[in-house]
Amino acid sequence: MSAVPNSTHDPALRSWVASANQPDTEFPIQNLPFAIFRRAGSPETYRGGIAIGDQILDLRALNLHGPFSGAAAEALGAAAEPSFNRLMALPDSVLTQLRAALSKLLHTDSPWAAKLHAELVPQSAAEFDLPARIGNYTDFYTSIHHALSVGRLFRPQNPLTPNYRWMPIAYHGRASSIIVSGQAFHRPVGQSLPAGAERPVFGPSQRLDYELEVGVFVGRGNALGAPIPITSAERHVFGLCLLNDWSARDLQSWEAQPLGPFLGKNFATTISPWIVTLEALAPFRAPLARAPDDLEMLAYLDSPAVRQYGAIDIELEVTLQTADMRARDMPAERLSSSNFRRAYWSIAQMLAHHTVGGCNLLPGDLLGSGTQSGPAPAEAGSLLELSVGGTKSLTLASGETRRFLADGDCVTLRAACSRDGYARIGFGSASAMVLPAHASAGQ
Repeated sequence: MSAVPNSTHDPALRSWVASANQPDTEFPIQNLPFAIFRRAGSPETYRGGIAIGDQILDLRALNLHGPFSGAAAEALGAAAEPSFNRLMALPDSVLTQLRAALSKLLHTDSPWAAKLHAELVPQSAAEFDLPARIGNYTDFYTSIHHALSVGRLFRPQNPLTPNYRWMPIAYHGRASSIIVSGQAFHRPVGQSLPAGAERPVFGPSQRLDYELEVGVFVGRGNALGAPIPITSAERHVFGLCLLNDWSARDLQSWEAQPLGPFLGKNFATTISPWIVTLEALAPFRAPLARAPDDLEMLAYLDSPAVRQYGAIDIELEVTLQTADMRARDMPAERLSSSNFRRAYWSIAQMLAHHTVGGCNLLPGDLLGSGTQSGPAPAEAGSLLELSVGGTKSLTLASGETRRFLADGDCVTLRAACSRDGYARIGFGSASAMVLPAHASAGQ
């Protein structure tokens, strides 16, 4: 488990990229997250990049310089490609060598500084693609506070299902509709059953919602039929991103019996472009969020390391900017915040449970943590919770009200890790705008 900081986490490290040394940067030299990018509006091929301050180090250009040897050189070659699938498939020990080499390359004393200034691209001048060819997507339900909050809306006498405390619950989602931050999507259309009605109606969703989640990119996979043990599960994780698994609550509530989500969830999932590696997050590990008198975990989901370091202290927030706000040049408004360290199930447990029956995960597969909510109302990770099932309106600074999302609304997720004695690590943002339902939908 990647819980021990090393020399790459030293808060005294500084970079020859000046913006990486600013105290408010999301991307200091201690972070070094990966993304697939190119210059905006250009015909260039997408390729791998590393965030450093407000710049991107072009890994394809860097690879042509040949700065590394051995395993680090092999990993750099994979990182320079238009997709990180081959990089993700490498052993974690090789990825550790690449991180160490990049840290030295970007350090103030690096002899490469003069040569590599020309290989920097401003983040403001870049556009991003999905970081991997995502073959499979699984969305979990790891926040017990979210599960309790939503459960109370529908099953007030028994909000938590009997299986919740025994295993990480999940469903398989649609990988083809995953989009990178900055892309808009059309409001979904489908069937819903209005309150008190005996027959469904067809049309655009009226209860469109966001979900504040953490995404987990699988690194090395496992063979079909060969489960990943809990003790080595994190060695199969490449890194984390932000994830918004948009939900059409009215479509979902009508269709979900008995097989679960379909049209209510398959229309769009937004992720942030930057993948923060587990190694970068080592200083921010925390004990698994379990009470001393909680149920004993089954052996395949339990280990001393999971109990001691299974959680990660990531502050999460969601903001909303309406079309009216943009027209009036008003900033986005913060709706809520929560923390990933309160997740009831850890990343390692997600992988161990996913594969215990023999399922084979592949490099580039994506797991969603499920909506991350805290115990307080202001820590709700969805409008379903903030509006108490759509019964209460939120009043925004613009004077507008919301129970669910309107056309033109832009939702943005952000996250960062902070701890005394270490550099602040940011995740960038996952942002998307709701467009009106497609004119041809249902015709």
